[in-house]
Amino acid sequence: MKLYIDTANVAHIKEIAALGILSGVTTNPTLIAKEGRDFKTVIAEITELVDGPISGEVIALDAEGMVREGRDIAAIHPNLVVKIPMTPAGLQAVHVLSQENIKTNVTLVFSASQALFAAKAGATYVSPFIGRLDDAGQDGVQLVADIRMILDQYDLPTEIISASIRHPQHIAQSALAGAHIATIPYAVFQKAFKHPLTDQGIEAFLTDWKNVFGA
Repeated sequence: MKLYIDTANVAHIKEIAALGILSGVTTNPTLIAKEGRDFKTVIAEITELVDGPISGEVIALDAEGMVREGRDIAAIHPNLVVKIPMTPAGLQAVHVLSQENIKTNVTLVFSASQALFAAKAGATYVSPFIGRLDDAGQDGVQLVADIRMILDQYDLPTEIISASIRHPQHIAQSALAGAHIATIPYAVFQKAFKHPLTDQGIEAFLTDWKNVFGA
């Protein structure tokens, strides 16, 4: 499973990319707005840090507007993926853009049927929001497994980006459920790096070393 970071913070992207584990980046209007910077400037900086798919989301809600914005986003850099919401207009835009060989990421997916529709429309990626489903009392990870079964059953090339990841367990659960990609917030990356037994083990090794060899 590939690991993406879900942020528009260039410093955070640079930090995680330096570890050699990052394959891509997802952004959305909220994340871009949080940085308070020009969209194209932020995206251009990200392309310098990560040589992989970078999702930039459209703002328009009508199909024509999405297509127009999607073409503009795709023109920024070859690695750009156009992120489009799961709506009838969004599917129409995905269909048009896919025929122009523009990669798309259908976002805000909350059911297997939505994922199937997106795949049939030509989406490169679908993004089920597992954390938001869990918040609503549903099983987000099971949705990932269901989508993967459908994609495999019908040999559809669309890839699953497990999104709305709330905690480190979601990362492993997404991998076990068959997600092709997990897009992870910076804060969750930080939590996932750590385990109390790792810290205890390091402390014990250092203590043993000092007892024999001194400081």
